[in-house]
Amino acid sequence: TSPTVKNSYPDTPEGFLPLGFLALDLAKALDLPLFDPNDGNKQVGANAYPKAGNALLGKDPKKPDLVVATNGGSDLIYLPQGDKKLADRTVKALLEQDYVSGIFVEDKLGKLPGTLPLSTLSLRGKAVTPHPAIVVNFRSYSTGCDQPTLCSVEIADTVLRQGQGMHGSFSRGDTMNFMAAIGPDFKAGFASELPVSNADVGITAAHLLGLKRKPKGTLMGRVMTEAMPNGLVPKSFATTITGKPATNGLRTVLKFQRVQEQRYFDVAGFPGKTVGLPELAKTAGAK
Repeated sequence: TSPTVKNSYPDTPEGFLPLGFLALDLAKALDLPLFDPNDGNKQVGANAYPKAGNALLGKDPKKPDLVVATNGGSDLIYLPQGDKKLADRTVKALLEQDYVSGIFVEDKLGKLPGTLPLSTLSLRGKAVTPHPAIVVNFRSYSTGCDQPTLCSVEIADTVLRQGQGMHGSFSRGDTMNFMAAIGPDFKAGFASELPVSNADVGITAAHLLGLKRKPKGTLMGRVMTEAMPNGLVPKSFATTITGKPATNGLRTVLKFQRVQEQRYFDVAGFPGKTVGLPELAKTAGAK
């Protein structure tokens, strides 16, 4: 659905999305000039794209209305002025593109149909760096193997070309990673189905070394006791959060697991448009 596939761009095969496609499409949909922060804030002309895909949208690149930051399988959108009307227009433009699968919006901008709030992802914090107003997840799909997570393909806004690999989407193919440990402090020949994350590695290592760390914030991870001899094997609980549908029926869905106080995000997006997130079952009488 992207207007960019009807144009020709340097180093871009015919019919392919060019680098910076999201910024180009939003500039067109919102009728805003587009400037390249990676090229001295120069305005991007016709049949051209920003060098790294990042973009400043608005009349003045030094005071942009909207900023797009590429992130591979997802992109981040910043609204420096916190404009709620612009947020609404942006989301509506995103919902029209078939390469989008899932939209998360800063809580202060309101509950917009088709989206979920950023707080559901724990992306609201006290960092001094700018916080994204909108996180856009790109579509992913399986090439047809018997294990879709091993042969998934994702749309990506990146300087890399097709086949060079990318991650950063909310596809289960991206979030389902492999972790292994070996040594006297771990069980031998043990496979666990409990979720773990990078956040758990450091705190587990500290535990094994007998180090006591004072927590900074709440995103600390947990000690992976289930992998240790005579260690506690906690229970996990699966949860699904579903947003309200947009006028076109699209809605963002988030699935995650909880172990003790920790949450592990499994998959998110529009059902049927993200690997690991099948279409929602229709209820009786539904159309």
